[in-house]
Amino acid sequence: MTDRPSRVVDAHVHIWDPARTDWYPYLAHPPKDGAGDASRMYRRFDVDTYKAEAAGWNVEKFINVAAATGRSSIDETIELDGKAQAGDGPDAIIGGLPPTDTVKEAIELLDRQMTASRFRGVRPMGANMGPVPDAGVLHALQERNLVFELMAHPDQLETAARELAAFDDLTVVVEHTGWPRSNTDEERAMWRTGIDALAGLGDNVACKLSGLAMPLQSMSVDAFAPWLEYAIEVFGVDRCMFASNFPVDSMYGTFDELYATFSALTSGLDGKSREELFAANAERVYRC
Repeated sequence: MTDRPSRVVDAHVHIWDPARTDWYPYLAHPPKDGAGDASRMYRRFDVDTYKAEAAGWNVEKFINVAAATGRSSIDETIELDGKAQAGDGPDAIIGGLPPTDTVKEAIELLDRQMTASRFRGVRPMGANMGPVPDAGVLHALQERNLVFELMAHPDQLETAARELAAFDDLTVVVEHTGWPRSNTDEERAMWRTGIDALAGLGDNVACKLSGLAMPLQSMSVDAFAPWLEYAIEVFGVDRCMFASNFPVDSMYGTFDELYATFSALTSGLDGKSREELFAANAERVYRC
């Protein structure tokens, strides 16, 4: 059996309650068919539940990523930060960047979230938003030392790389390993081109190794290997970090199964490299 990493900092978790239909309307009606166990995603997922499911992997810290829709993601950041002051997490928060009419308005929403001590950056939170916001918003993020989380599928990665190329001092995290939608050869070829472009931007761009269970409908080593091994090769160990994407990816298995796959795929690396992938890189990027 592969030795487990000495500790874990989980870079992508969603603490949520489907009963909050104003914040999470998409969780109100679980699909009745399709792959995976939908009840595992469409459920209340609080800190205690997360810690119970992650027990055994020495998860020292975790980062919550915005999941509330639109401007509710701003309130989500502030509420979670307030609860964390008196509880056990999250240790850092990626808030929301909802659609706005002006750059000024977007910046005001950033500054509102900056009142939360654990706020570290944003991800776009609008169905019709492009993957990269206006350059003025990117400048504001860069000036405030905030992280920009890129949510883009393989067909958008190259374009995103071009739009981010001018922002050398902006910390960018590519979410969900570049967010493939399927396991086809065509998708993987498009993904490789985009991943190459993003990795080539420089040390300010990192890759979050997560979100693969959904498109692959599996947590197996064989399914994950072509994607994770290539991402680590292109970005390098010092620019990658593992994350669970729970409870979303729990539709396809347990936390133990997911991290056992991560562990097996990195069993040939030295202790320092594994420490970076499982914990230290996330701590550095999210300052937690």
